[in-house]
Amino acid sequence: MDSVRVFRIVSLVEATSFLLLLVASVLKRAADFPEGVTVLGPIHGVLVIAYVGLAFLTRPQTGWSNGRLVLALGAAVLPVAPFFVERKWLRPLEEENATGQSAPHSA
Repeated sequence: MDSVRVFRIVSLVEATSFLLLLVASVLKRAADFPEGVTVLGPIHGVLVIAYVGLAFLTRPQTGWSNGRLVLALGAAVLPVAPFFVERKWLRPLEEENATGQSAPHSA
């Protein structure tokens, strides 16, 4: 499997886990349900580490500039930003790879 495709998948799963963790945090306080955070916290942590690692690992394939890489890394700390990274920056790359086209991908 292509590393950009793996990064796309991890990006979507990481963003989803972040949103679920936010919901679990509210439930922890509002409904005295700490188990959600206990389970989702470590899962989300591993996914953030995978996201950051893949951002660096796939940089040669993406052709991202330093600025775009920093923006992609910053996206890991915002609840829905990895959805943007997947949709606007990674999906077009994978589509280009599938059709055999090549274009520069800088910020």
